[in-house]
Amino acid sequence: MASTTVVPPLPPPQPANANNTNKAHLDPLPPSVFTLPQTAQLEALYTIIRDKNTSRSDFLFYSDRIIRLLVEEGLNHLPVVSKTVQTPTGATYEGVGFQGKICGVSILRAGEAMEAGLREVCRSVRIGKILIQRDEETALPKLFYSKFPPDIASRYVLLLDPMLATGGSAAKAVEVLMEHGVPEERIIFINLVSAPEGLKFFTGKFPSLKVITGWIDEGLNDKAYIIPGLGDFGERRYCV
Repeated sequence: MASTTVVPPLPPPQPANANNTNKAHLDPLPPSVFTLPQTAQLEALYTIIRDKNTSRSDFLFYSDRIIRLLVEEGLNHLPVVSKTVQTPTGATYEGVGFQGKICGVSILRAGEAMEAGLREVCRSVRIGKILIQRDEETALPKLFYSKFPPDIASRYVLLLDPMLATGGSAAKAVEVLMEHGVPEERIIFINLVSAPEGLKFFTGKFPSLKVITGWIDEGLNDKAYIIPGLGDFGERRYCV
């Protein structure tokens, strides 16, 4: 009979704001950074999408599962108000209701992959888009296109982008949102994989903004690629 190796279970899930750095070399997380509960199930999902041999269909399916978890966690950080309802049994229930309107804003193109996960849990949610690319002359992120709901300044914004490497593009996106009247504290940045360097820069620049990330990797290589990472998310998502 072939022998099998029994892998011991990981520790129980931790609160989203626990100082869990996913084996990354990072000081204790800033209070504005939240990770998903680090379970064996989550690590299995990340193992699949990190594998270069994973098919495109599997990459789509399992990355979508992670995205939905991230969106749900992001919604946990929105304010709520007390609400009383009558149940079908005639009893009264003292609960809560969502406060304020939300809007999703995807950083093109990879961020568009996260829109479906947001729509699955938020009915009729408004979606904005922003395109930021590197300026070849200055090597700095430059805004090329943006389109937002006209009342975005009055909404809570879920900013969507799968990867946070250096943090330059995400920081530029936040600056554009703030120029359109969105307060920093009303922005929640949601991403799948973060580099410690990007997190440090981004949270230092916007301390009142919350970051929801699924995994914090080891760091950046000399080409500013996240290591171990999962490759170019957009290429794996949209190209056969």
